[in-house]
Amino acid sequence: MERIDCVVIGAGVVGLAVGRALAEAGREVLVLDRDDRIGAETSSRNSEVIHAGIYYPTGSLKALACVEGKQALYRYCQQRGIPHARLGKLIVATAEDQLPTLQRLQQQAAVNGVTDLTWLSTDELRQWEPNLTAVGALHSPSSGIIDSHALMVALQGDLEAAGGMVVLRTPVVGGAVRDDGIELHTGGAEPLHLVARTVVNAAGLHATALAAAVAGMPAAHIPAIRFAKGNYFRLQGKSPFRRLVYPVPEVGGLGVHITLDLAGQARFGPDVEWIDAIDYRVDPARAEPFYAAVRRYWPALPDGALLPDYAGVRIKLLTPDGSAHDFRIDGPSVHGVAGLVHLFGIESPGLTSCLALARRVAALVGEESP
Repeated sequence: MERIDCVVIGAGVVGLAVGRALAEAGREVLVLDRDDRIGAETSSRNSEVIHAGIYYPTGSLKALACVEGKQALYRYCQQRGIPHARLGKLIVATAEDQLPTLQRLQQQAAVNGVTDLTWLSTDELRQWEPNLTAVGALHSPSSGIIDSHALMVALQGDLEAAGGMVVLRTPVVGGAVRDDGIELHTGGAEPLHLVARTVVNAAGLHATALAAAVAGMPAAHIPAIRFAKGNYFRLQGKSPFRRLVYPVPEVGGLGVHITLDLAGQARFGPDVEWIDAIDYRVDPARAEPFYAAVRRYWPALPDGALLPDYAGVRIKLLTPDGSAHDFRIDGPSVHGVAGLVHLFGIESPGLTSCLALARRVAALVGEESP
């Protein structure tokens, strides 16, 4: 049985960022992933938005990691030449009774350290985005978009330059807690049997199932989950907007919003579809409620203009009181297993937060090192 210092399970954007941080700290790092390419699931099935940090509860890990991660991510993009654009975002109220919600969002953002939000009157909004219909809006100038694949390629490059390695098509199928580390068993064409001093579970949608597959991991510390599928539709033709456009938030997500890719193509989504198993198919029939949602702020959306694009799945941790869940970085002080770190519930804004989460994991792992 082979021995290794650190294993990171999951080669999505967070797993790669964690692997990079550990490798650059001088650790021997192996990143394992079940798929045949990096970031095949959540990291490549999202809006590719760099979030400002507006919505999240005061003092939550989501709020802290998003604001810190946004700043770190913009710096990293500039240093590594990663395609991105600081487009700005408009959060729009389409009815007078939504204006207090915008006021609360601005207050929450300020508490979170996002102090650059500004109000736009209907006249200003008309000048900025003449195709929008709204009674008021907040402008977030630090929101943007990023090429998530280029980001992951850069993270992988840094990881490998620091001596780490990414191994694909290698699903972790089980493991066990030992006195001398964490034993892992993998499947794939060339199964591995490893004992690692440190294991970081960054398996995203599969993180809780993976935790349950490690004998000796206390089940009481593995959260219950639900999957929230988000469907996206792309706009046929040229985008009428130059910025990201979001409605006021809704239960389970941020509402059907308009995002742009770096080529200027507009897409709409995600919606919220609760599912029992991971499924990436987009039902064309789901376009109907999209039209109704989008026409609240863009009444001129033509019939037949929305085409099925792709879907992503967000993991939702179930809390006893039904409140919004936070990111969880569960180390030995939480579950009692030395050398084991779980990242649970990493959904949006996980992409924005990846470098900040990696810094926290590296610090936690460093505390555990002899």
